Amino acid sequence: MCLILIALNAHPAYKLIIASNRDEFFDRPATGIHFWENTPDLLAGKDLREGGTWLGITRQGRIATITNYRDPALLKTDAPSRGRFVLEFLLSHETPEEFIKKNIEFAHKCNGFNLILGERNRLYWYSNVVGKCRRLAPAIYGLSNHLLDTPWPKVTRAKTALQELLSEKSQPLPEDLFTILSDRSMADDRELPDTGISTEWEKRLSSIFIPGPVYGTRSSTLLFLGHDDRVTVMERVFGPDSTPVTDTRFEFRITS
Repeated sequence: MCLILIALNAHPAYKLIIASNRDEFFDRPATGIHFWENTPDLLAGKDLREGGTWLGITRQGRIATITNYRDPALLKTDAPSRGRFVLEFLLSHETPEEFIKKNIEFAHKCNGFNLILGERNRLYWYSNVVGKCRRLAPAIYGLSNHLLDTPWPKVTRAKTALQELLSEKSQPLPEDLFTILSDRSMADDRELPDTGISTEWEKRLSSIFIPGPVYGTRSSTLLFLGHDDRVTVMERVFGPDSTPVTDTRFEFRITS
């Protein structure tokens, strides 16, 4: 994922809303979100190269999603898959704090990442760049390829749009959220972050939705968790020409 919006206990109808865009090279093989055949309680996309995932939820209410931390100077060429880290949490039975403590050495072998992880009634943010695990209070959060709520233009713009939507509508429609995630407007040059890549790429990556035939937004995913523990997950997959290819929807109730 390269953009994750989180509304945690910030709307009367939902405990949690996640709206996210996955940006990736189009030649990296992956399958969209689905219940995995060998682990039927897991709903997640699958990276077919490394076997991990970028976002998932289980029927028991374990939730995790990840973004990369962008800094070419910190890149490790032999690092293990960050997506496997997400998968291992989803399939574990440990609390988020226990899981991070147990796997802290492995986490630091990975390239930089931000992990949102938790269970149906609590959510945490962890970054191996700063080595902190923090429980999130009720609020609206934004996460791209730096740290939580770093005020990059795309993060600020997306958070503001989500805040306005949730304050205006008693029942936000999925298409309203997909519209936020589809914003292709780029930041002004003077607003661009300096993450160690070229200005041209900083510009391209500054939009919420990134069009491009080689690298770009491959899917947008929405996750709704109601106060009745009913889960709705929707995913819209895009081709290299940035047009929608498939729309999928899953609904289930969390079981204890």
